[in-house]
Amino acid sequence: MLDRPHTPTRSRDKTTLATIAASAGVSVATVSKVVNGREDVSAQTRALVEELLVQHEYSPPTTRRAVTGSALVEFLIDGDFSSYATAVVDGVVEAATAADAAVVVGVLRDQRNGRYPSPPRSWARGLAAAGRTGVIVVTGELTGAHVDALAAVNLPLVVIDPLNLPRREVTSVGSTNFTGGLTATNHLLAQGHRHIAWVGGPPGSQCNQARLHGYRAAMESAGLVPVAEHVLNSDFQYEAGRRLGAQLLAGPDRPTAVVGGCDSIALGVMEAARAQGLRVPDDLSVTGFDDTELAAMAAPPLTTIRQPLREMGRVALRTVLRMAGGERLDSHHVELATELVVRGSTAEFSPRARSQGQ
Repeated sequence: MLDRPHTPTRSRDKTTLATIAASAGVSVATVSKVVNGREDVSAQTRALVEELLVQHEYSPPTTRRAVTGSALVEFLIDGDFSSYATAVVDGVVEAATAADAAVVVGVLRDQRNGRYPSPPRSWARGLAAAGRTGVIVVTGELTGAHVDALAAVNLPLVVIDPLNLPRREVTSVGSTNFTGGLTATNHLLAQGHRHIAWVGGPPGSQCNQARLHGYRAAMESAGLVPVAEHVLNSDFQYEAGRRLGAQLLAGPDRPTAVVGGCDSIALGVMEAARAQGLRVPDDLSVTGFDDTELAAMAAPPLTTIRQPLREMGRVALRTVLRMAGGERLDSHHVELATELVVRGSTAEFSPRARSQGQ
């Protein structure tokens, strides 16, 4: 049984791996494995070493220096490598090239089981030991422990279009999601639709909630109360749109228009309509959100709310480098403007849709 360590008296600047190893009664190699996020250490030993690292306020030598030379930024995707993520990566890489920085692309969680690859402290120390200058996460579900672990090793964090923000002070880059939801719904209202449904992403997602609130605000401003069965949330995935679209369109009081929480959802709804013999936009109008390359390639092309995805990536990269350089930010949260792109998936409300949908 390993003894519990006493709170150290050494200062942070004098702490070495040897200091930690001596306090824990293990080898320097074992401490190094913990710092670098290696898995071949017992859970008991890992916990002891991690507690000592926190008590000593140890940070790898790479985090004690000011950012010099070419920066190395960790870009993490939480989810599938979708057309959305691809557009954001384009912006990140473009800004990195201009700043003489390099980008390492990875995943935040194991896509097979949804688990984080290692404990937050080990994960953060591994990034710092590998020479990362900062971390960017896109649509990620970070925990407070992850945020604290990055702060402990002085690695700045920027989250793009966050699903959740475990700390208010976490720096984020997004778009005007509320305005986008409002604009998409107003577009359908202006075309005469009144039975307008919503199919969105994760209920707890902040960007999804903002878009949904925009939808509700537009409906309420028009004197309409959304039907409870016509407001559905699941995932930002094509399959979720197809499944929930089929559910919406199977009933006798089907909507004549659907606001999709993202392009993938909207395309799934369009497929559900096709499977039931309905035509878009003659029988059903559909809008998306993002304006990924899939929107213009759809049949018919998708009316959608354009997020400036590449610019969001560029802003995130420039922001994380500013933070790494010690600059003070004017705001922790940046929202870029959205705009409506009208294509062929929406049309004026028609008597045909009325007779079949109301």
